Amino acid sequence: MRTVTSKVRIEAPREIVWAVLTDPEYVRQWQYGSVLSTDWSIGSPIRFTTEWEGTMFEQWGTVLLVDSPARLRYSLFAPRPELEDKAENYFTMGYALEDDAGATELTITQEDPRETGGDEGDEGESPVLAALKALAESEAAKQRA
Repeated sequence: MRTVTSKVRIEAPREIVWAVLTDPEYVRQWQYGSVLSTDWSIGSPIRFTTEWEGTMFEQWGTVLLVDSPARLRYSLFAPRPELEDKAENYFTMGYALEDDAGATELTITQEDPRETGGDEGDEGESPVLAALKALAESEAAKQRA
């Protein structure tokens, strides 16, 4: 199993970071316009739909853990021509939020059992993570103003 972990300190309270992670309007802003569909109940479906250059892309899975505003975990299947939609081809996304002197330490863990997992690495900050951080910090600044 390949595990990739990213950590980022976000100058915003956990409740704001939680909202940015779970509210479909915020998710659309930091995940390349993805439309998030779920009710965040454990065992319920989760789906991300994105249009890129006229083509629709979808990922789907199951909500595994919701402990607001501390932990979130869900499985996802990202279709590719060589992959069947079966349990061993799903990866898991986990989010842990911890208070850090008025800010939030966000740890994101991706566990991927697929042999042909993507090329993403854990070097440097990803554009998606940077967008999530910027959005949460912007929302926190609005609330402070």
